[in-house]
Amino acid sequence: MPRTIKRPLLTEKSLQEATQGKYTFIVDLKAGKKAVADAVQRTFKVSVLNVRTRILKGKRIRIRGTRLQKLGSKVKKATVQVAQGQKISEFETG
Repeated sequence: MPRTIKRPLLTEKSLQEATQGKYTFIVDLKAGKKAVADAVQRTFKVSVLNVRTRILKGKRIRIRGTRLQKLGSKVKKATVQVAQGQKISEFETG
């Protein structure tokens, strides 16, 4: 069974949303919202209120020395909202 959560997404925007209790992760393409919520609850010992997912298209990659292009791989992001007062330590700064 593939891992549902691949890694946390640490960008300026995701760290800013983390202060509001919303955490963003890169997840498996086949993972549904319930699977993501269960994985976050088991891994980080928090209660999940809401999950939002989106699939991003792969970037076009030019093949060097030719005019050809290929499409990069798709990525699925999930933003998880946890109960008020709970935190995930991977997103803590400083």
